[in-house]
Amino acid sequence: MDPCPFVRVLVGNLALRMAVAPPAAGAGAGVHPSTSPCYCKIRLGRMPWQTAAAPLVVADGGEQAPSSGTLAAAFHLSKAELEWFGRKPSLFSSCRGPAVLKVAVYAGRKGTTCGVSSGRLIGKATIPVDLKGAEAKPAVLHSGWICIGKSGGKGGFAAAELSLTVRAEPDPRFVFEFDGEPECSPQVLQVRGSMKQPMFTCKFGCRSNSDLRRSMVQPERDAAAGKERKGWSVTVHDLSGSPVALASMVTPFVASPGTDRVSRSNPGAWLILRPAGDGSWEPWGRLECWRERGGAGASDSLGYRFDLLLPGVDHAVPLAESSIGASKGGKFAIDLTSMQPQSRGGTPGCSPRGSGDFSHWPLASYSYRGFVMSSSVQGEGRCSKPTVEVGVPHVGCAEDAAAFVALAAAVDLSMDACRLFSHKLRKELSHLRSDVLR
Repeated sequence: MDPCPFVRVLVGNLALRMAVAPPAAGAGAGVHPSTSPCYCKIRLGRMPWQTAAAPLVVADGGEQAPSSGTLAAAFHLSKAELEWFGRKPSLFSSCRGPAVLKVAVYAGRKGTTCGVSSGRLIGKATIPVDLKGAEAKPAVLHSGWICIGKSGGKGGFAAAELSLTVRAEPDPRFVFEFDGEPECSPQVLQVRGSMKQPMFTCKFGCRSNSDLRRSMVQPERDAAAGKERKGWSVTVHDLSGSPVALASMVTPFVASPGTDRVSRSNPGAWLILRPAGDGSWEPWGRLECWRERGGAGASDSLGYRFDLLLPGVDHAVPLAESSIGASKGGKFAIDLTSMQPQSRGGTPGCSPRGSGDFSHWPLASYSYRGFVMSSSVQGEGRCSKPTVEVGVPHVGCAEDAAAFVALAAAVDLSMDACRLFSHKLRKELSHLRSDVLR
């Protein structure tokens, strides 16, 4: 399998210093012009803004910034995006050219009040970043202090400086694409540039042992009432037809009492299994999904949590927990980049820290670090053909990739499984279920 080139740009080691206001006559020592917490909004090109805290440090005149080792933002660029940045500006594409990192620093707490940002702008800065050659070797693109504000500027802030480290490094990935919806038993193609070739096949199934033991009348009543969705599975086969991964719904998706939605307190769940070598399966991970109620003016979302199940370990290891918009869709991702601290020179550490410390794991092959995988998920009612990206360090054989493909299929199907029970399922799922109950 040949990977696709990707690059990640990491921003970290943030530190903010501002000139100390001179003390008034008879007063004590001077103080910072801002006693509020500060934060930064960071953006690379036209990619979405990312937000991180900006710790204040005493302006002692030294050039050495304290090294917090904290990652503030991470941007992932594909080959196409790298080429886009590298093109020369033209009459119709003046925004092209060298990539630019934009940083805006605010005083106050993050968030908005009545639709208006609650922070007061201290200053801004732009940093050109040269990504040429970043696919081949890591490079520190910036490290040190930059001026972000002028004395007496907007908001009454004194001159301010921001220290940060910007680093680019190769992050090659294997890319797979479903050529149909997971419930339609599609092929899975490996993608490299414009080339696509078959890698796996998927077989969707719908079983319900409890329903099969019931009378014919009772299953039809249950299905009509829409009380639960259960028994779905996706088996991933290699090109020889051998099963290499399995996603099996082990906890039904059931509406909470008095509602038509799957709640966080009672989520549905999938087991992702891998061949054990003796014709049986062993669990590799557990995916739980539920329906998150949207806030004021916001749509619902699909909440998810993924835990790794390790042999010989009596507890699950959490790897990901987030949500995906139910109407617009988004990405399911396992990305542990933030657990890799940056040194003063910008080199991420070799092992995560804190609650994400994997040093005690029994098998080195399970020590996931950095970007692990992502999968695209379409919103409700939309044709969904997931694209799956898997970091090269996490694939030692085709079976490793197949496990991530099965996980991606389970996430995609969970969008349907968590659909409000007042709505009907898509015809493919309903048809297959009626075949089993017939």
